[in-house]
Amino acid sequence: MADVEAVRAWIEGSPYARALGARAEALSAEGARIALPFRDENANPGRALHGGCAASLAAMGAQAVTRGALGPESGPWHTAGLQVSYLAAAIGEDVVAEARLLRRGKETCFVEVDVATAEGKSIAHATAMVRARFGAPEAALAAATGDDGAADPGRMGPHVARLPFLVARGVRIVHMAGGRSRLAMPLADANRDAAGGVHEGAILALLDTTGAMASWAATGPGPYKASTPALQAQLLAPAPATDLVAYGRVVQRDGEAFWADVEVAGAADARVVARGTVLYRIVT
Repeated sequence: MADVEAVRAWIEGSPYARALGARAEALSAEGARIALPFRDENANPGRALHGGCAASLAAMGAQAVTRGALGPESGPWHTAGLQVSYLAAAIGEDVVAEARLLRRGKETCFVEVDVATAEGKSIAHATAMVRARFGAPEAALAAATGDDGAADPGRMGPHVARLPFLVARGVRIVHMAGGRSRLAMPLADANRDAAGGVHEGAILALLDTTGAMASWAATGPGPYKASTPALQAQLLAPAPATDLVAYGRVVQRDGEAFWADVEVAGAADARVVARGTVLYRIVT
């Protein structure tokens, strides 16, 4: 029971999770159920749930199961690998994430997470590997590749930055041109984990948005339909307590499909804390 309550305290005691409205409905060493009631501030235009929210639930569920399975002495933890497939949109609907332990190792757990509406419509499926560090020294992180330092948010940047979800995170779109993007996110209280660093969910939301903005930077604005079909991410270490900057660039385009690589780094030291690829679709 003590381990379960520690996991519950981590979920519901994290300012980021509270800002989203996430709550733990069921927790064990084998699984977790996390509910997210609909809030306008978690949605894109049209009341569609922001993809970063679904990714956040996946990371929360995977970490909750790992913490419960390996115990509180196994920390700190980070989601070393995550694959999210976005199956459908949740439009103005409450959603629930169901996490299930697939395999427990000595210091890693493999977890499957399904995110569905309260009525049972599947909106996302994720698989994750969470690593427990058992108090190991901090990892030596590589420096970000970065970009050329240009600062052109383009025509779309100022409008996208006014979306309620991004406003709540304090995200700024610094650059968005030529298939490249750079977004900045401060260490605001609403982005924090219970431990004081940036919550993994906030990092994943930043990564997802940066990849999407790089794709839009390749096409320019227009009356198009767009969505994220899939996201792959690796969080390389427990998230630090620092402002972050994310660099995105389109590395491949095939018709309406765009693959954008993203690095998320500390704004001050440029050390990469997360990286990934966002598969984005723009129907032009």
